[in-house]
Amino acid sequence: MADVIQGEVLSFDAVKGYGFIAPMDDGPDVFLHVNDIVGDRSQVRPGVIVEYVAEEGAKGPKAAEVRALGDETDVRRLRAQAVDPVAVRDDRPDGEVDVLSPREFEATVTELLLRAEPTLTGTQIVHLRTRLGAMARGFGWVED
Repeated sequence: MADVIQGEVLSFDAVKGYGFIAPMDDGPDVFLHVNDIVGDRSQVRPGVIVEYVAEEGAKGPKAAEVRALGDETDVRRLRAQAVDPVAVRDDRPDGEVDVLSPREFEATVTELLLRAEPTLTGTQIVHLRTRLGAMARGFGWVED
């Protein structure tokens, strides 16, 4: 499986159908073509953070499977609030789980949803978080 890279859209001309992405790892800018955007193309505009798979194009680095995550401010805020959803803790006795505060739970679920499906709308995320929160409280995973 190819590595997924994050970057910020530097430019994108919807009429011409191309633009450029600055990778978060400070590598060279990557060419972006409209046909490589997955999901809502209108979300891809300068300042938006995207995930993509890097390929070698005819004229240099090229982005494929491009998915918009949101603007840089939103993504950084979510990361600062979120507990790493994939971290595994081995120091708990069998059967014990961490109990999260409602804020920790919301931030973690939001980050998971955005990673799994970046095209979800805010309304969809709120709906899913509410349903998951009710279930989590029922299992005692979230403080009341």
